[in-house]
Amino acid sequence: MINAYAAMSAGEALKPYTFDPGKLGENEVEITVKYCGICHSDISMIDNDWGMSSYPLVAGHEVVGVINAVGSEVTQFSVGQSVGLGWYADYCESCEQCHNGDENLCSNLTGTIVSHHGGFADKVRANANSVIALPESMDLESVGPLLCGGVTVFNPLVQFGIKPTDKVAVIGIGGLGHIALQFLNAWGCEVTAFTSETKLQEALDMGAHFSVDSRDETAMSLLPRKFDMILSTVNVKLDWNLYLSKLKPKGRLHFVGATLEPLDLKVFNLTEAQRSVSGSDTGSMQTSSMMLEFAQRHGVKPVIERYPFEKINEAIEKLREGDVRYRIVLEY
Repeated sequence: MINAYAAMSAGEALKPYTFDPGKLGENEVEITVKYCGICHSDISMIDNDWGMSSYPLVAGHEVVGVINAVGSEVTQFSVGQSVGLGWYADYCESCEQCHNGDENLCSNLTGTIVSHHGGFADKVRANANSVIALPESMDLESVGPLLCGGVTVFNPLVQFGIKPTDKVAVIGIGGLGHIALQFLNAWGCEVTAFTSETKLQEALDMGAHFSVDSRDETAMSLLPRKFDMILSTVNVKLDWNLYLSKLKPKGRLHFVGATLEPLDLKVFNLTEAQRSVSGSDTGSMQTSSMMLEFAQRHGVKPVIERYPFEKINEAIEKLREGDVRYRIVLEY
């Protein structure tokens, strides 16, 4: 049996929930959960913001734990091994995307918390193809947020060939943005943070070379069009044409924050300088492994607040209120 915390309907506080996962699949592993991050995506699923939630819903997709059982066909993992599990719990392994190493783009994948019970539990199951071995000596309590937020902001650096000489800006210094600043600084980029007045110094402390109050119209208007990429981590509507105007020719505005409002873009802001707009969520297993190795080598760690699992509802409410610096991690 697995003991979990589940939402029984949209928006409700989580309640203790016990379920029988059945026989372990031949390609599955079962993980004893030690730590699990709480992400805004968990709240979106709990609230059914994206219209794809089913209840009871056990969220939690930033899982760090130890394998306690392996299926009969699993050869790459063993009992007692420390592993992580992110947004995806299975891939089809037969489509073009899976064969090309882009399994995160598989159209038949299984989300860890989409019609599947996630890591707000003492144990979680997943296909071995979606589980990642953690580097030895890595700080396990802070790994969880890297498995979702970390790879989300790291993936664009790989996908779009960001160079150490590039100038990159980050919109929003929160759960995603504060990790992005660290990665970009270690990557060698000139890093600018667009944030609120209260976080200007924090952004500099976390790796930004320049920090701009995005609500200061004068400061924003004086910025030159110098950026190779602007990475948006926010989920609110902004003046996207203003940010487009700050990109150099062939620059890119890239979205990793799940803003639900339509983008109001003037095509001329794209065509006159061959600018691009794009988006992504997480990344492939290969990119995730690269991200963890890079994070360990350069000391990139999310800033976390720790809560015991039994205080999960208190932790979720704090995240709802936006009162977190900068990620929450549950621990058993």
